[in-house]
Amino acid sequence: MDWLLEAKKRKDTMLSELQELVAIPSVLSDETTPTAPFGKDVKQALDWFLEKGRQHGYSVKNVADMAGHLEIGQGEELLGILGHVDVVPAGEGWTKDPFGGEIHDGRLYGRGAIDDKGPTIAAWTALNMLKDAGVEFNKRIRLIIGTDEESGFRCVERYFETEEMPAMAFAPDADFPIINAEKGIASLVFSTFSMHEDAILESFIAGHRTNMVPDKATAILNGQLAEWQEEFRAFCAKHQVTGVVEQHNGSTELTVKGKSAHAMEPEDGINAGILLALFLKDRLEGDGQKFVAFVADTFYQDSRGRKLGLDFSDEQSGDTTFNAGIIRFEKTKTATINVSMRYSVSYPFEEKMAAYELKDFVLEVVSNSPPHYVDENDPFIKTLQNAYEKETGETAELIAIGGGTYARVLDKGVAFGMLFPGEPDLAHQADEFVDIDNLIKATAIYAEAIYQLACKK
Repeated sequence: MDWLLEAKKRKDTMLSELQELVAIPSVLSDETTPTAPFGKDVKQALDWFLEKGRQHGYSVKNVADMAGHLEIGQGEELLGILGHVDVVPAGEGWTKDPFGGEIHDGRLYGRGAIDDKGPTIAAWTALNMLKDAGVEFNKRIRLIIGTDEESGFRCVERYFETEEMPAMAFAPDADFPIINAEKGIASLVFSTFSMHEDAILESFIAGHRTNMVPDKATAILNGQLAEWQEEFRAFCAKHQVTGVVEQHNGSTELTVKGKSAHAMEPEDGINAGILLALFLKDRLEGDGQKFVAFVADTFYQDSRGRKLGLDFSDEQSGDTTFNAGIIRFEKTKTATINVSMRYSVSYPFEEKMAAYELKDFVLEVVSNSPPHYVDENDPFIKTLQNAYEKETGETAELIAIGGGTYARVLDKGVAFGMLFPGEPDLAHQADEFVDIDNLIKATAIYAEAIYQLACKK
């Protein structure tokens, strides 16, 4: 079967469905109900996929309104494909409607286009191609849809409390060729109590998610501070960011606009919070100065934890990284820096954390997801390599990432596409897009992989 030709025939349907899905602003919400535990928009995106499954004759199950699956095929073994329909907030800096699904120059733009609505649509289309071709399955195949991948994996944790663990599975939610190693992901909080009122700093706010580089930071300062304004503009120009000064009744508001990026590689972005802290650190006193100095001295030009003494690298997965994703200060309250730590596969995590000491700040490990690794010689890996090489003519190298995909919750799972080598990665950034030709090519790869893994020859 020429899967690429079949995928091309379905191009219009794929794009139409992806536009429908992108139009749903499925960002985690605080406004929840028992039937919409992550918000009504996230639930709408889940319902959209489950209804598609019913329309196409799949066996469909909703699991606690947190996840669901579309199942096809027969056999004792289960092959899983895990995608997610939740997305990170749009953020600022878009030139396209983040929920418009606009098509320009061979690209479809929108939040979730590449992470992870586009790849999930590709896997869904691949399943329909196999089904419509009348192939005979020797395994059951489940397209499992999650709704909380960007905020803690609560969806799949709940799903696997009651549902069968696949014998093998892949997540179309990262890079091609095949990711068989994912770094550990820990959420760290550095905190200190502001016991004395700072003479100048009222508040400092940057970021909303630890898995995103903050693209905006704001500080409220007492006084008109006219003498700072020209210095602030010069500072922002030097660091090639936008700075805004606003005067209020007896106070000054400084805002820095940086560049968002995924926490797995903080150097791809410009952390607005760290830059604002750097500007303020020599201009404050008291607890406010202590706080911004810690942020600037610890994280400026150091996403590897060298200044913390927590740096580590290994051959399997590369450097350990640290993203200061949420930074908060308010007078007479606990000041915090929430950090996403992506640590190497062989990192001695427990040993390092137990031995760590910090003056003035308390370090708390809020959560920890250990590294995930599948041996390169596993037959499952070899089959995916064969499928990729057959459809692309390129060698299927194995790679490691700092991002966390659903693969890490599986007994045997890997991330498998759909960002191709050399493609720009705009996941979690403004003007996120999916390349349409690559969307079609990925669909063909998924169809060939499922065929080799779960179909009678």
